[in-house]
Amino acid sequence: MNIAFLMAPEGVEQIELTRPWQAVARAGDTPLLLSTKPGRIQAFHHLDKADSFPVDLVVPGGGSATDFDALVLPGGVANPDALRMDEKAVAFIRAFFDEGKPVAAICHAPWTLVEADVVRGRSLTSWPSLRTDIRNAGGIWVDEQVKVCREGPNTLITSRKPADLEAFCSALTDELAKESAGSGARP
Repeated sequence: MNIAFLMAPEGVEQIELTRPWQAVARAGDTPLLLSTKPGRIQAFHHLDKADSFPVDLVVPGGGSATDFDALVLPGGVANPDALRMDEKAVAFIRAFFDEGKPVAAICHAPWTLVEADVVRGRSLTSWPSLRTDIRNAGGIWVDEQVKVCREGPNTLITSRKPADLEAFCSALTDELAKESAGSGARP
């Protein structure tokens, strides 16, 4: 399965990219790095520059949600803040919900879900400072290590912070295995 990892050209929290990426690859799926600009994305360790990673595809034009089996949205503060200001990135995210495909978001990444107007009636978690934004967008914010929400046509997996990555990666790979086996199909 092809799994899209969408991020802005700068500001992603490196561990929130690399740990889920490694988990997806270990599970036998193909992670692909998508961004809003070609070249490389600059990751961070909190506020300090970390490594950079090559972009596989650019949104838009580098494929649509129909080309992928799931979407992963890593966090960091600057990354989702930049993505939610990009109309084409927001439309790309919304398309995964329209098509009923799994979406996973960690830390500050649910900001992009708020902007895509896909949290209404869904239970999710995030970095605590997003609690009010999620509630104002009609979502149900919970303080849990990982929240798997099956409301609506697709599965939404969310976690609060890097310390939750083990649970996040486990929930993500479990959901991808269900999708691959066909048991993740929705009525």
